[in-house]
Amino acid sequence: MSQHLSRARRLTPYTTRKNRWMRSGKVLYLAVAALFVSVIVSLFKGHYGHFLATGVGFLLMLATAAATARGIAQEAAYRDTIIARAPKIPFKTLALILLGIAVFYLAWFVGHKPLWQALFVGILGSVGYGLYYGLDPRRDKLPDMGDINPELVLQTIHEAEAKLTEAETNTSRITDPILRNKIDNAIERAHLILETIQHDPKDLRVARKFLVVFVDGIADVTRQYNAVDADDIDPDMQQRLHDLIDDVQTRFDKELARLKANNLFDLDVTIDALKAQVNH
Repeated sequence: MSQHLSRARRLTPYTTRKNRWMRSGKVLYLAVAALFVSVIVSLFKGHYGHFLATGVGFLLMLATAAATARGIAQEAAYRDTIIARAPKIPFKTLALILLGIAVFYLAWFVGHKPLWQALFVGILGSVGYGLYYGLDPRRDKLPDMGDINPELVLQTIHEAEAKLTEAETNTSRITDPILRNKIDNAIERAHLILETIQHDPKDLRVARKFLVVFVDGIADVTRQYNAVDADDIDPDMQQRLHDLIDDVQTRFDKELARLKANNLFDLDVTIDALKAQVNH
């Protein structure tokens, strides 16, 4: 039961249906669309000064919407990953600043409002944005890794995930349903292994070679399989492929069992050490 609960994704504003569209940042494109219409109308009416002024505002709002979408995507990836660095470029913070500038500019240069009013609505826009969308994650999610280099862990995990994504894409094009199902099962086991390693990165020391050999192998097999015409694959070759993936699944099962047993051993050692301290 606890295993299933640990894998359950927390319900956040990003995943509720009611707020998904608003939280995605797409609502900002409504303002972009309105400004675009204003730009086009000004151009056709020959109001070239207004055309240039609203054009700058349009570009500022477009940049705000684009930065918001990028920042939300970065945060979603950060939240969905057990081990992650904080985003290098704070796109949501950048969008907050751009929105304040855009609102100030539109109020003062386009709406001809007094300077204090333009500054007020600009600051209000930035504060409202920050309260609604929040800021970018600033802290790295790096659990205790012992003496293992965090960059090595992140690099290995990212490379393995990229290979599995490639394998998933290749597998979706395989016409043999039985082979496709076997490869999907093997990929699922590989994801479980990656998840287990992320919960206890110290396991990477003994699992890295396994990941490199077998995850790379699945990606290579699926890529080469799709490169060959299906009619050119004889029954003997097809059977060898089926047997190969069966062997891979077995190796994945053994590796997963070994990692879980290692984690249980670590827990047992910790319990014994704690008992010794208490009794002492």
